[in-house]
Amino acid sequence: MPVLDSTDRAMPRSALRHRPIASDAGQQEKKGITPVAQRASRLTSPQTEEEEQATLGSASPGCRAKAPRLIPAASRRRGMLRTHPLLLLGLGMILMLVLWTLLTVVASWWNTTWDDLHYGRPRTFQTDAVVGQNDSSSNPSHFIALNLNGRIEVIEFPGGDASKARIYIGPQLYDAGSNLIPVTLSFVDVNGNHRPDMIIRFQDTRIVYINENGGFRPANSNEIRGGTVPETAWTIASVLFHEKAG
Repeated sequence: MPVLDSTDRAMPRSALRHRPIASDAGQQEKKGITPVAQRASRLTSPQTEEEEQATLGSASPGCRAKAPRLIPAASRRRGMLRTHPLLLLGLGMILMLVLWTLLTVVASWWNTTWDDLHYGRPRTFQTDAVVGQNDSSSNPSHFIALNLNGRIEVIEFPGGDASKARIYIGPQLYDAGSNLIPVTLSFVDVNGNHRPDMIIRFQDTRIVYINENGGFRPANSNEIRGGTVPETAWTIASVLFHEKAG
């Protein structure tokens, strides 16, 4: 029995002359033809970043997606470095204290080194002076001031003659580092008898020895003219004089 072919059967794809494109999509819908989907092997290339931004810009405000906000690395670092002002103030004070301590140590070291170069160890000072004790301008007396382990001593060579040397014992210093205190001498008439008297200087202290009877002795308060030597000088000299007399 003969079988009739059904006219509702779809035509094979191999028999199609051409495939519709996007411009023919409207005509295909009108004619009732189902549009053919593109093959997987013919996918379009992905959109670039500029095309995506353009697409998002052309979209409606309601459909536009909010892009995540990126914080620059420099801004993050600045936020991390923000500290409390009191912390900065404390660090500044600590730094100033360290600098002050270093400055003090360096200044002390420099003063000690300077004294070592000028006075040596033990601290020694030498000078010549004409004091009227078997000396003259051609043969002045020679004086040596020593700080020997904190004890102040003065050695006199009248007229430069070592055989007639005299030693004057001064006070004992007990402060820390007192053995490194320089001692100097000067000769000034402090009592108005026209004879140069000996003044021993160390730090802010002055001790006066009166030139009398071919030698020197500690002065008392009545023998020093006011204003010539500080009060501490004749006070110390007076104490030394009374201790020696006792």
